[in-house]
Amino acid sequence: MAKKGKLISSPLKKIFVLDTSVILYDHDAINNFHEHDVAIPIQVLEELDNFKSGNDTRNFEARSFIRLIDETARQKLISDWTPLKKANSGKFKVILNENQLVVNAEEVYGKGKIDHKILNAALSLKAEYPHKHVVLVSKDICLRLKAKALSLNAEDYETGKIKNVDELYAGKTELTDFSPEIIEAVKQHPFLAANDIGLPAKNANHFYILKNKRKNASVFYNNSLKTISAVSTSPVFKIKPKNIEQAFAIHALLDPNIKLVSIQGNAGTGKTLLALASALEQRKNFRQIYVTRPIVSLSNKDIGFLPGDAKSKTDPFMAPIWDNLRFIKEQFAGDDKMSDKIDELITTEKIAIAPLAFIRGRTLTKIFFIIDEAQNLTPHEVKTIISRAGEHTKIVFTGDIYQIDTPYLDSESNGLSYLIENAKNHPLYAHITLHKGERSELANLANELL
Repeated sequence: MAKKGKLISSPLKKIFVLDTSVILYDHDAINNFHEHDVAIPIQVLEELDNFKSGNDTRNFEARSFIRLIDETARQKLISDWTPLKKANSGKFKVILNENQLVVNAEEVYGKGKIDHKILNAALSLKAEYPHKHVVLVSKDICLRLKAKALSLNAEDYETGKIKNVDELYAGKTELTDFSPEIIEAVKQHPFLAANDIGLPAKNANHFYILKNKRKNASVFYNNSLKTISAVSTSPVFKIKPKNIEQAFAIHALLDPNIKLVSIQGNAGTGKTLLALASALEQRKNFRQIYVTRPIVSLSNKDIGFLPGDAKSKTDPFMAPIWDNLRFIKEQFAGDDKMSDKIDELITTEKIAIAPLAFIRGRTLTKIFFIIDEAQNLTPHEVKTIISRAGEHTKIVFTGDIYQIDTPYLDSESNGLSYLIENAKNHPLYAHITLHKGERSELANLANELL
């Protein structure tokens, strides 16, 4: 299958059949199969027609794909093989009719389900082109298994997937037996040149824990300046880091030269709390603090099933963010002036908390923009969000790549993993993975044992 940065060379030209889940994940998917041909069952277009209205990302992907096909076809019939515009690409067509099949998916699995019609479309293509390798591409694991049970090759959509996710960039390194003189120098000087102090070569902004017996220092390596500087463990907006990883996160969040930050970690590691406290600490530097998260409904039900207006429907999904803000406010108990100030920031929408779908079309200029639960975003969503950033904007993604709430994403294919892997060497970016849970001993028990 097509993979980013790799050109497939195979003596056997393939035909890839894409299902709806692939298009809703990446509307440009048809252009990522190099010299091979790509086919779309007509049932996929029918499903996309149901997704074209709305402000959710899948609605955007559906509309973008429909426009892409329209531009590709122009005056040609898409029921015939049409050359794709991208250089060295194969051809594209929509599968309209099913031939008489030896094995019929609807007879095996049941009639009336679009997935089974898509299987039949792929089986029909396989029968029509016996000398070509026909592969069904789907983000739906169950559909892939059904295809393989019918002797139809099936694969996941690999573009954007991260391999060896357990080795994903963590943003920090611990060095033992480090020079005690340098450890002392770090504590005495605000900056040190990194060239001659024995740090391993790095092409990224990076955090280090330097140790020598009882001496230790926590430093940030600035790849652009080639310097290291000590990392403070001081509180930010009365939120004190409880471990050095949290201090690293705060350092990245407060650094004005770092415009893009990602924080990855289990539940209870303090990701959202640290991001929100750091934003409030810098509130005077930004026009607005915007905190958002993608809406992922329980049992995959749309918010339209819930009673009330848009706000009452979405407030339950924003509750964890409000909880963090309430916790920060509690740190100022007895300080009526600051408590009133936080209330004022909310009333005047200096702090805005809303679902991600509600910000489409907004200009992100001079905004401290926090995206919580970013593991539920696709790589294309992450790219779209970052591409909307205007001048003097800082974007922070937080999430847990092992806690995916959407059916067609996993730890390898979600947008947060994609961002960490692809942005790790950029001078405007910093990342830290938080490992130690600080919510409570009971929460740690759940993460460690259950």
